[in-house]
Amino acid sequence: MIYLTLMRHGQSEWNKKNLFTGWTDVDLSEKGKKEAKQAGIDLKRKNVLFQKAFSSALQRSIQTMEIVLKTINLQIPFVKAWQLNERHYGQLQGQNKKELMDKFGKDQVQKWRRSFTVAPPPIEKDQKLKNQDLYQTLKEVPKSESLQDTQNRVLPFWNNTIYPFIAKHQSVLIIAHGNSLRALIKKIEAISDEDIPSIEFKTGRPLIYEMDKDANILKKEIL
Repeated sequence: MIYLTLMRHGQSEWNKKNLFTGWTDVDLSEKGKKEAKQAGIDLKRKNVLFQKAFSSALQRSIQTMEIVLKTINLQIPFVKAWQLNERHYGQLQGQNKKELMDKFGKDQVQKWRRSFTVAPPPIEKDQKLKNQDLYQTLKEVPKSESLQDTQNRVLPFWNNTIYPFIAKHQSVLIIAHGNSLRALIKKIEAISDEDIPSIEFKTGRPLIYEMDKDANILKKEIL
């Protein structure tokens, strides 16, 4: 059996404060670390083994991956890829979600958060990124992204780098972010533009696809 497991990182310090995070590189909260460890326990109990693993280039994703792999006692190197980063939230980054709803209305904020084609207002200055060596192939740091923009960088990485391992019947673990994972499952499950806003990933909960030798989905399970 081939397993593709997708997981949003554990709760971050900014998730805890209800702030838009995007490409801002923040650490896991204590709760997030516990979520990551529990996810590892659940995967170990499920007896899911992986040959390849991928995280984003952001610390909350990397830290979650490190905890999960340690918990399941699996010593494999994992790829850190900016292509799997959270969508860039532009001017919303660092702002409180509830305060923005009070200012702009729930519908507008929901469009910024969940719409496939609508991007938040862009930031005015270039954003400085930590771990510059992980962004060597990035030509330009985005100033804002829609989910469609996010999908435009996620899918080529999926097609060219991740899927070939699945085609070789290897099981893969991806720990990334709510929107980069939404962009991916939109493709995998053929979800429409109209239905994708309702899809949500909770922090620290593995989503497991069981696949046959032709990478057809046989079963879907959330731990």
